[in-house]
Amino acid sequence: MASRTILLSRLAKHVAHPAPGSTLSRAAVQTAASLTTALRFPQTRASRPLHSHSHRPPVPSRPSSTRHISSSAPRASNPSVAQSFADPDRPDLHYHLFTPPTQLSSEYPVFALSFLPTPPPSILSSSVIGWLPASGEGEGAGLNDFVENERFLAVLHEAIQSALRDGVDEVQKAGATQTHAGWMHIHDGRNVPALQRVGDPDDIIASVRVEDGEILAETYQPMPAYRLCTSDGVLQLTEGLAARLVEVLEARVKQEHGQGQR
Repeated sequence: MASRTILLSRLAKHVAHPAPGSTLSRAAVQTAASLTTALRFPQTRASRPLHSHSHRPPVPSRPSSTRHISSSAPRASNPSVAQSFADPDRPDLHYHLFTPPTQLSSEYPVFALSFLPTPPPSILSSSVIGWLPASGEGEGAGLNDFVENERFLAVLHEAIQSALRDGVDEVQKAGATQTHAGWMHIHDGRNVPALQRVGDPDDIIASVRVEDGEILAETYQPMPAYRLCTSDGVLQLTEGLAARLVEVLEARVKQEHGQGQR
């Protein structure tokens, strides 16, 4: 598989001690005409760190890949640019720019990736899939600059389990019929395995027991090795699961707004 590059700067690892000349990458869109940013992912493993140090929102550049969150790194630019934008290659993904100070850093900007188009009530909201650093001129970053949000992961499992319980996803129901009896894996759509093959552990979201072609939602077991972001991109769900996830995320955001989350 050809390697991919995501043009973003490191955030987590250097947030306290940024490397000389490093810059934090931020997602912000300038205008509807300029919503053409793309982040391409390399074939490397994701790690927890992020970093950088540009305090101005980036100007999106031209898209290149359709499988990954975007193709070219956002660049620091005029602070008047918009605060959110959709990925040109995956319109279900949205970038929300957060300028310092935030709970992640008192100095460096970062953008939050979400399936919701409206900015989250907090940078630490459970609706945030994860975070990417803002990139300044001449700065690049890799897949290991993506930091996943464990709170989102918990909501993801909650949403999928409820969708399986309610039978709202035709793909999973068909899979259960084919399985008939035994354990069925819920695979991430970014890298679906060949027929009758088991996918990579980091692409298996969870497993669930099937009996007589029926899914037993109460047996749902999250896969510990699953990763929200890999070299094949960010989480992709089948239609029914994706719709339920958005419903749950919207409800969670309303709850967070009601609690006055910062």
